[in-house]
Amino acid sequence: MRIFDTHVQEIKYKVLTELSRQTWKGNDAFSVFNDIANEIVKKGEPTMSCCIYKDRAIVAERIRIALGGNKDDSNVIQVIDIACDECPEAGHVVTDLCRGCVAHRCVDSCRLDAITIDNEQKAHIDKSKCVECGKCAKACPYNAIANIKRPCEKACKVNAIHMAGDGVATIDEEKCIACGACVYQCPFGATLDISSITDIIKTIMASDNNEKYKVYAIVAPAIAGQFRYARQGQIISAIKELGFYGVEEVAFGADIVAYKEARELREKGFLTSSCCPAFVKYIKIKFPTLAEDISENLSPMAETGKFIKERDPNAKVVFIGPCTAKKSEVKDERVHKYVDYVMTFEELQAMIDSKDIDVTGLPDTELDSATYYGRVFARSGGITEAVAEAVKEQGAEDFKFDPLSCAGIDKCKSALSRAAKGVLPNNFIEGMVCEEGCIGGAACINHGMADRKEIDNYGKRASNTEMKTVVEKALNR
Repeated sequence: MRIFDTHVQEIKYKVLTELSRQTWKGNDAFSVFNDIANEIVKKGEPTMSCCIYKDRAIVAERIRIALGGNKDDSNVIQVIDIACDECPEAGHVVTDLCRGCVAHRCVDSCRLDAITIDNEQKAHIDKSKCVECGKCAKACPYNAIANIKRPCEKACKVNAIHMAGDGVATIDEEKCIACGACVYQCPFGATLDISSITDIIKTIMASDNNEKYKVYAIVAPAIAGQFRYARQGQIISAIKELGFYGVEEVAFGADIVAYKEARELREKGFLTSSCCPAFVKYIKIKFPTLAEDISENLSPMAETGKFIKERDPNAKVVFIGPCTAKKSEVKDERVHKYVDYVMTFEELQAMIDSKDIDVTGLPDTELDSATYYGRVFARSGGITEAVAEAVKEQGAEDFKFDPLSCAGIDKCKSALSRAAKGVLPNNFIEGMVCEEGCIGGAACINHGMADRKEIDNYGKRASNTEMKTVVEKALNR
């Protein structure tokens, strides 16, 4: 059964799996670079690039990023230069579909004289004159003029990726919000999120079976749409098999966050959600005047970690979810004191397979500490539903809750632009950078519309019906 969406994800998974396997054995990763590369790129098999040597060199770079990446680059999304195919420069180009017609509508549509016709009546675009307005493409009756865009640049809605002088993709850290869209969309896998997978394994091993300190996994509710080869309860059991002392659901923290945000909203009158770190960073970069309107509450991840560490100060907490931006969030001192590491669903699959765990043969371990509302945080509209319920449970019927749910940068930008101008009628913005919310996260194992339904079903299985009860339990435990 195919687990991942793309072959690029599978390559990433193979590297992480072999690296994890060596780490469990106690081997130093730097000493087994060649062994891992040779295991993944075997002699005699078809190559992915020009030769086996370049393939292995690329694998070596993947290992380096899996070990934390370039230490001189603080960004969690980094580029493997030799893996970048140096895609053609973006912009409008005339394709072979040009029929050399006599109408020359492309020429007539261009007011800058950027299009010329050669001796064979074929059109050509002069890039020194072209402003990429696209009028020629619209005018061509054969659709022979295409607007070519590099996949990474097309995926990056904040324009943080550009082509360097040598044609290799470069990330502008000041613009990057670490959403990971470029990681998922690059066909060559040249953009990658750094990993803490070896540090997590070493932390588990050093705990001496959780005797010296306890290692907890906190799992994002988006897990409900992942790992379709097994039951969700079996995946939770597999996490415990890896050596984690306990597993908590981040939906529990989401309930607490929604309850707190409802109160904060009523006090301030206008608020933007703070659950999505990429959304928070986007506001701070693009709409700094709205930074003071970002909820002051911790994210569900940090809130869950806080709950654990306030009761067990020596505990180590590892977040598991679909988000690359969480790897940036965990660097924040306000968050890092509650969450030690972030691991993605992709990395979890690699870690499970590195120990040869037969997931489908495990019994179910059920988590049941959250409400429906905390669990549906994973999909767009979920935060809004949760805050609306919290307002209701707090008995604030006289408060008019007027939310706007935004999933995807384009929708977020539109809402924030209106808010910055003071023309947005709503008093709460739910912002999620990934399409469909967390279930569309870059580090999901698979992406699809079915995920939304699975999240709702997961929410309906919660035995807790009121967030107020969950919050009280959190305060009293």
